[in-house]
Amino acid sequence: MESQPQPQPQPQPQPRRPRGFAATAAAAAASVSPTGAPSGSAGASTASSGKGKREREKEKERTKLRERHRRAITSRMLAGLRQYGNFPLPARADMNDVLAALAREAGWTVEPDGTTYRHSPPPQHQQHLGAFSVRSGESPLSATSLKNCSVKATLDCQQPVVRIDGSLSPASLDSVVIAERDTRSEKYPSTSPINSVECLEADQLIQDVHSTEHDNDFTGTQYVPVYVKLSTGVINNFCQLADPDDVRQELSYMNSLNVDGVIVDCWWGIVECWNPQKYVWSGYRELFNYIREFKMKIQVVMAFHEYGRTDSADVLISLPNWILEIGKENQDIFFTDREGRRTTEFLSWGIDKERVLNGRTGVEVYFDFMRSFRTEFDDLFAEGLISAVEIGLGPSGELRYPSFSERMGWRYPGIGEFQCYDKYLQQHLREAAKLRGHSFWARGPDNAGHYNSRPHETGFFCERGDYDSYYGRFFLHWYAQALMDHADTVLSLANLAFEETKIIVKIPAVYWWYKTSSHAAELTAGYNNPTNQDGYSPVFEVLKKHSVTVKFVCYGLQICSYENDEAFADPEGLSWQVLNSAWDRGLKVAGENTLSCYDREGCLRIIETAKPRNDPDRRHFSFFVYQQPSPLVQGVICLPDLDYFIKCMHAGDITGDLVP
Repeated sequence: MESQPQPQPQPQPQPRRPRGFAATAAAAAASVSPTGAPSGSAGASTASSGKGKREREKEKERTKLRERHRRAITSRMLAGLRQYGNFPLPARADMNDVLAALAREAGWTVEPDGTTYRHSPPPQHQQHLGAFSVRSGESPLSATSLKNCSVKATLDCQQPVVRIDGSLSPASLDSVVIAERDTRSEKYPSTSPINSVECLEADQLIQDVHSTEHDNDFTGTQYVPVYVKLSTGVINNFCQLADPDDVRQELSYMNSLNVDGVIVDCWWGIVECWNPQKYVWSGYRELFNYIREFKMKIQVVMAFHEYGRTDSADVLISLPNWILEIGKENQDIFFTDREGRRTTEFLSWGIDKERVLNGRTGVEVYFDFMRSFRTEFDDLFAEGLISAVEIGLGPSGELRYPSFSERMGWRYPGIGEFQCYDKYLQQHLREAAKLRGHSFWARGPDNAGHYNSRPHETGFFCERGDYDSYYGRFFLHWYAQALMDHADTVLSLANLAFEETKIIVKIPAVYWWYKTSSHAAELTAGYNNPTNQDGYSPVFEVLKKHSVTVKFVCYGLQICSYENDEAFADPEGLSWQVLNSAWDRGLKVAGENTLSCYDREGCLRIIETAKPRNDPDRRHFSFFVYQQPSPLVQGVICLPDLDYFIKCMHAGDITGDLVP
């Protein structure tokens, strides 16, 4: 009988070679014998495993940094498209939304399901300016055609700058869009000729458009009141009006600019200087009478901090003398660093509920001062002349610890030092550690560096440092909670003293080291805002409880380049986080400039931030505070064209009257 043919064996598929972490795990498994004993030396196997783990951790950190950088680029792209290109992008746009918007700008039709087609070429007469110059092989613009041609002429005679080549794949388009240049470091005067297509950057074109023919673009936008802060020293240390004639002249100039009101600092160190609960308001009464003549609103600041102990300060206002006398006997009423050095900028929050100030607690002292002001100027509150009260909650009136004291030797961009080593805050820390069940955590970190350290130089703030350990998270939570408890307690009493009056709280802009994982400078200031959590949300939840207005210093609006800053600063990223976190919680937000000078482009950036025209929720600042380094009557004005700035904030046509 003929034998049946034997079936041929089927070829087995080749197993896939493991890659990445799987390859590391397979290699580790292969190094173990079937009996479970490591093949070869046990010490070598352990060392190899440890090395592999460290490599994996490093790769994770590198991946996080790349992702953070990618998100930062994406956020800037979206902000530019909304701000300068009038692109109707959703609040949480992704790359698909960007591609669709650019495609529609180039004349394509994009369906909701992603189907993209073109009916006809884009109209040749279109003059709309896009946000980015996406250059392709068929772009009609060339260096020859643009040479010696002004921007305005280019806009009048050329096709749109934003064009997309139909042959570009999504991947190649993505690479073109993301490859952006730092335009802030390339100053472009509006009168200069354009010599090449590379000159057509969005910020440059927008600046030229504003300066030539679109000066009234803010007509019809939201009206943002502008307040000017009176210079420090207008009231001397004896609570007298220093120079009435200069004050009247300055107020007259402000009134001519249609300023809505003025900001007046009411200094605790002046009013209650010599004896507890002996308040002298005479100089402020005279000043308020002058302001009343010009019919301007007043915002007062309850200034409980020290002012002027720096080399550049020409005025010195200390805490009340009777407080300093108590401090000589009990130095723990002041904030203290790890080496035991005290700062007299502000009273420690550790005595908020300790009766160490001649029988009163810290918050009782603040409340008595606020109540005295409210009683003394009841008539101005009744008239509505005093429209708001700002509560000073820390150094410089900001809600933060005095971690950046120049008297202690701090210089930018130092990380600062934790300020929790007075005996009262240390007692609170011991109680918190005991409640947590780890009494040995009742200490401040011993590897956090000094005032001028960099994060990578410390064991606490470096990459994967102790800030992210169990102890580090406990300490930073307690440190930030002390800040929030102080704000909560003082604001409760402020609402009691100033019922039915708008309350304002000033939030600091600690923008240096923002691009690092630890955000070291923010941590020492009291904001637990590393990359793995949001440190501003819990603070704003406390402020929302008291219905306050958040005032934020707009550092990010300066015309400076921080891209190559060795401090890894990101003022724009910080502003985005703070402003949106406050707005998302329904808080009103106000802005304030720094003392640094701004040019016309800086004015426009401030206005765009104060009331972004493409925000679908139409969110905007409730008011803006202009700080001056010296009296306006001396002719030293930081914003070169303050009249233009105010009219734009007021939503006015600069060629006509203001919008009512």
